Amino acid sequence: MAEREVRICVVGDELSTGVGDARALGWVGRVMARTRFERPAMVFTLAVPGETTTGLGARWEAEAAARFDPECDNRLVVALGRHDVATGHSVARSRLNLANVLDVADSSRIPALVVGPPPGRPEDGPRLAELSAAFADVASRRRVPYVDTYTPLAQHEQWLADLAQNGSGYPGQAGYGLMAWLVLHTGWHHWLGLPDDAA
Repeated sequence: MAEREVRICVVGDELSTGVGDARALGWVGRVMARTRFERPAMVFTLAVPGETTTGLGARWEAEAAARFDPECDNRLVVALGRHDVATGHSVARSRLNLANVLDVADSSRIPALVVGPPPGRPEDGPRLAELSAAFADVASRRRVPYVDTYTPLAQHEQWLADLAQNGSGYPGQAGYGLMAWLVLHTGWHHWLGLPDDAA
């Protein structure tokens, strides 16, 4: 029996589109380039600039439903950005928003994977660290894989240099490459049911 076609919807803010990457790949493009499917997979990056978890929670289901197919292996990547910190969302509200997204996905039998927010402005560091830990806890309680991009990159020289060079709060090629490496090495292939040899 042939493998079902894989369809992956990546919902998140502008970081999921690779803004700031001169190669326009971002971490999503780099991850997909290193992933070998039996048949071509469809990947849809559904991004809204400046989006918070509240906005993401309100729209993801309808947007993903338009791209999913009952005959396919449908999967959801929740790519969380840093805008909850910028807009003053409480950690409790952010937790609840993510929990609701994951619970709806689970009830629809859509396997989910969560990619946490990477470091940004130094002054936001403590709040982003707290937010990332909260997101990790929400995902863990639901047995959903969580990719922590904050902790490994917060003091990473190449990441910090990339942010400084771009001067926009967005990484460049090197930074997105680091994010892609973290995704690929934090259960990506296992989540897809693929051998880990491409990582």
